[in-house]
Order: sequence, then C-alpha cells, then structure tokens
Amino acid sequence: MQEQGVILGAGISGIGAALLAKQQGVSVFVSDASPIASTTKALLDSHQIHWEEAQHSFEKMRHAHWVMKSPGIPNNATIVKAFEAINCPVISEIELATRYTNATIIGITGSNGKTTTTLLTHHILKNAGLNVGIAGNIGTSFAQQVAEENHDIYVLEISSFQLDHIQRFAPDIAVITNITPDHLDRYNNDFSAYVKAKLKITENQQQNNLLLFNSDDPVLEQAIQTCSSRAQKHPFGMELQSAATTTTVENDQIKITRKNNTTMIPTTSFPLMGRHNLLNALAAATIADVLNVRKEVIRESLQTFKGVPHRLEKVLTIGGVNYINDSKATNVNATYYALECMEARTVWIAGGVDKGNHYADLLPLVHEKVKAIVCLGVANQKLLEEFSNVVDIMIETTSMEEAVKIAKKIADRKENVLLSPACASFDLFDNYEDRGNQFKQAVRNL
Repeated sequence: MQEQGVILGAGISGIGAALLAKQQGVSVFVSDASPIASTTKALLDSHQIHWEEAQHSFEKMRHAHWVMKSPGIPNNATIVKAFEAINCPVISEIELATRYTNATIIGITGSNGKTTTTLLTHHILKNAGLNVGIAGNIGTSFAQQVAEENHDIYVLEISSFQLDHIQRFAPDIAVITNITPDHLDRYNNDFSAYVKAKLKITENQQQNNLLLFNSDDPVLEQAIQTCSSRAQKHPFGMELQSAATTTTVENDQIKITRKNNTTMIPTTSFPLMGRHNLLNALAAATIADVLNVRKEVIRESLQTFKGVPHRLEKVLTIGGVNYINDSKATNVNATYYALECMEARTVWIAGGVDKGNHYADLLPLVHEKVKAIVCLGVANQKLLEEFSNVVDIMIETTSMEEAVKIAKKIADRKENVLLSPACASFDLFDNYEDRGNQFKQAVRNL
C-alpha cells in the first residue's frame, strides 16, 4: 500500500515538504485553510500533487499515515487536534526532511541570535570550501533543498514551533543561543513550556552528538543541568573559567578548548556590534573548529561577515544623527541587546503586537540611554505605563513615516534613532522585514 501524507499549510515549508514527499513516492495531499497563491497551485499541479484551499476536509485526509504541520499553524488548531485524536503522527518539516538525507545536520535554536549564528556558521563553512546548505526558519525550505540539492552539511535555523513536532530528529551538532521569554502567546503564557520546546533540539541526540549552549544564560544553564540529553556538552560564554571543553574570550581572542587542545582566533576585526554578537561568533567558531576548519579561515570569515538585515543595521547618518534598523528585535531580550550597544543618547522607536512582554528588564537601560520613546503600534498602553515615569518624552504614532519624522525632530547631533520594537509587527506591517524596509525608506525620505 502506498504511503499517504498530508501537508497542512501551503507556505514555504509546506510546499517544500510536499515536493520532497512526492519525490520519495508518497501520495501527498496539501490542505490550506486560506486561499493558495496561483503560482503555488501551478507548481503543485505540475508535480501532480492534489490540494485544497480555504478549508480542511478532515474526512478526506483521515487515512493519512502522517501529517506535516506548517509552523505557522497553532498546535491547538482544530484540524491538528482532530489528527491527534485518531493517533495520526503530526510532524514538522525538519522531521520529514531529515528522514531523507544522510548529511551532517547543524541545528541552531534560541530566542535571539539564532539567525546571526546560522548565517555566520554558513559563511565560515562555505569559505572553507565545504558543500553546505542553509535552511530551516531562514531562506528556502529544508525539505525542498533535500529534494533538489545534495549538500554534505545543512545549517538549520530552527524555531520552537518547528521543534514542537519532532519525533526522531537529532542534529549532529545542536546549538542553543539563549532562552528568554518569547512567543508565550503560543505556549499559554507558560515560560517553562517554551523552555521545554527549545530543549527538544537535544532530546534525541546520542553520545556521539554535540550540544553547544550559552552558559552565560542562567535559565539555559539551569535547563541543561536538569535535562536528560545524552549529547556531549560544550558550553560557550564570556564568563567561563578554563575547562577541558569550553569556548570563551580571552585577550580579544576566541579561545576554543576541546579535548585539552586549544585554538585561539583574534576577534579585533569582527565588525558586528555588541556582546551578544560576540557570543554568536563563539558558537559559530566552535562549530567550524569541530568540523576541522582552519583557524585562518574562521578568522577571515569573522572579518568579512556582513551581519543580518534588520538586526542593528546602520541605515544612514543625517545631520549627525545615526539611524539604526533593528526591526528583527521582536522580543524584549533582543531590544535589551540593542539598547546595550547604544553608546550615545537614543530616540527609541518601539511597539507593535505584544507577545506577553515584560518590560521591567529594560528600565535601567532606558533610564541610562533613552532620550525619548516614539511608540509605533495599535496598542501602546503597556509601553506608556512602564516608561512614562522614566523618560520625559513619549509620543504615540500610527505610521512609520510619522514615527521617523518625529524622531528626527527630537534627536540632536551625535545621537541615535533606533527602531527596536520588542514586539511582533503584524498590527501595522506584513512582517518584521516590511517594518524594517519601511523604516529605511522613511529615513531616506528625510
């Protein structure tokens, strides 16, 4: 009997999964509760993949051997619960894709820093001449790459949503950059459930696998100590003492110690701002060292890395004022890093869709560095309540153009205007990229 699979969601991950499953001889059906783009329909038709849109016909799909759920669909969606009720396995795209590849898998997760760490790792490995792909929560679908390309190594950025439905997925190297409150709306405002979701990246790892983790993060450090991971553990951080297996910084050099062998890599030319980016570099350099990349290649790659769009991205300096785009900061911890990097008084543009944020951690930095707050969101009440007694100027706006023009009037020479929302973007923008692009355009129009 032919294997039958259902794909819920016709986005990037869903289509990639459908193409891979079809290639592997699975009878595939794609179901999306929303309308499907005409180009996507044409692609599915060309591969003889059946589909439906604007509905989920459970009776038509109930005999599937497995269901691949796109990460944007909530775990408590009615259709997901219906499949779970009949004990049909609900899996993620990364679970499906790894079943059909023997490549070395590097899985990178965390509340913040995972995109930068993923891109930097890929940059180093590619510069080393390795046959490496990059996928997951970034760029193209992992499943589609497995179907259409043949890489020896995949560097995957993995969100908690993608980890929620793994069964056997076990990366050769797993990285957890940090764990701070984020997406709590998807986890019933239960931080422990979110921590548990992140730790799923290591639950199937074996003794020959490696787990890199940021030991400067007390929540993550505690979670690693209490979890049942069988992987070899390699902590990285700025506050580590010398040990047999660590990565830290010593005298402006990354110091990687493994099996009592030490590799030293200078960091003085690393172009990215902030302590958090240095932590990302520690993780990426360690991965490269484990894969036997020469330290000269790692050093040169650190020097030439351009960083991530919409993450502390310098836009322009106008009238002596620096405009910085950090639209990718969709949670409080990411904005904490951004404010920590500011070396001059800053007009902070913040706000959007609150995901259960607690802003108290930002109070010392706001008091020290923020001249004014320009609120940009439909609901700004929590920001106003938290910071109105800390800064003299707080202004509500409803468009990026208005926010940037007001910020320009407030900022003086040698000061910063920082877009670092600490919130999701879906109230006024399509996504954080759209928000960042509108900021850059508004700055150019000044």
